[in-house]
Amino acid sequence: MRGEPRAALKMQINKTDQNDAEGLAQIMRTGWYRPVHVKSFEAHRARALLGARSQLVGMTTRLSNTIRGVLKTFGLLPGAMRGLPFDRRVVCLLDDRVDLAAIVPPLLAAWRELREQIKVLDKSIHAIVKHNATCRLLMSVPGIGALSVLAYVSTVEEPTRFARSRSVGAHLGLTPRRYQSGEIDRSGRISRCGDSLARTLMYEAAVIILSRVKRALWLKDWALAIAKRSGAGKARIALARKLAVILHSIWRSGQPFRWTAPVAA
Repeated sequence: MRGEPRAALKMQINKTDQNDAEGLAQIMRTGWYRPVHVKSFEAHRARALLGARSQLVGMTTRLSNTIRGVLKTFGLLPGAMRGLPFDRRVVCLLDDRVDLAAIVPPLLAAWRELREQIKVLDKSIHAIVKHNATCRLLMSVPGIGALSVLAYVSTVEEPTRFARSRSVGAHLGLTPRRYQSGEIDRSGRISRCGDSLARTLMYEAAVIILSRVKRALWLKDWALAIAKRSGAGKARIALARKLAVILHSIWRSGQPFRWTAPVAA
């Protein structure tokens, strides 16, 4: 139990099963609780796939950093050899370096194996997305790929859970915290509540739109206007929140994304 119901039960001086039962009954009577959505098996499977891939990506990053650190200690810099994959650069640097033969090659072999397993998970993720009509529809939004759409769909799962599309932004923790008391009324950083993976992928989709999309797009112009007023960081957060809202609206309407600006009512 979390949040307000748990705080209400803590108000009891003595914690007994009878007092807890009475407190729960009072909470149910007053409606002072929020129902919890139970995810389906398919949603759990999608989350497990995404989580496994995220773990392997983190392991490859740590391994590559370890390899870079070892090479740097001996005056070797793989980053200086542009145009080649990371493992090829490392192999080129290891020529005639017998002193590193027992250190770097085992790490590089593990790095390569992890990369192969990531490709296996990527194939499974793309297969799920390919056979899911909702995922294909939401991928009409620029910046949204197989990973981000599967994370979003498995997080929301039922669009009817939210009466308003704007609520999805708060559900993913992309809305600022607010503190109001008397004459004090201030907004803080985003709440970061909800699913961290979906929130991160929405943010990455926003970065892709701002940095890689070259086609004229009203959504990018909207974010650039915010960046001009409040800075690039706030613009990326605002665009990530906007993407979460747009995806929910498209999901409910069944209509693909429109690149032209929506007509104001």
